[in-house]
Amino acid sequence: MSGQTESSRIVLGRISGVYGIKGWVKVFSETDPREGILRYQPWLLGPDAEPSRVAEGKRHGKGVIARLEKCTDRDQATALVGREIAIRRSQLPPPRPDEFYWIDLEGLDVETGAGTALGRISHLFSTGVNDVMVVQGDRERLIPFDWENVVREVDFEHRRIRVSWDPDF
Repeated sequence: MSGQTESSRIVLGRISGVYGIKGWVKVFSETDPREGILRYQPWLLGPDAEPSRVAEGKRHGKGVIARLEKCTDRDQATALVGREIAIRRSQLPPPRPDEFYWIDLEGLDVETGAGTALGRISHLFSTGVNDVMVVQGDRERLIPFDWENVVREVDFEHRRIRVSWDPDF
């Protein structure tokens, strides 16, 4: 559907610190809800994609803490700080027909309804109000992913998104 392979890595968060002395780590999660990151097994940690299983985890204050199966003390936990937490694309449930994963939109060409090329989606981010596509072309454009006012069509077959957007903006 998207050009992404089923083995593509998707970053869901990172290990941001240690918690206690028994191998627990603090997790910065980009899932919604934050503790949703704990549902995915195994985690692929760091650039070498070392698979790790979560033995325990829970929401803690505004964040998430977890203990990995092979992490039993603070020193082992400290060695993990800063590592990305990723999963394989195939670990995600299929989206509903009206939903998209951001990774499936990355790399799509963006053009106006009149066919003017604006560039390619490099990534997306959330502002809290709506999601924003970062489109790299002759210059960088920040275009809201807003079905009612901006996005007119997502065409995975032709790897493009058509938008109602002024090319000069």
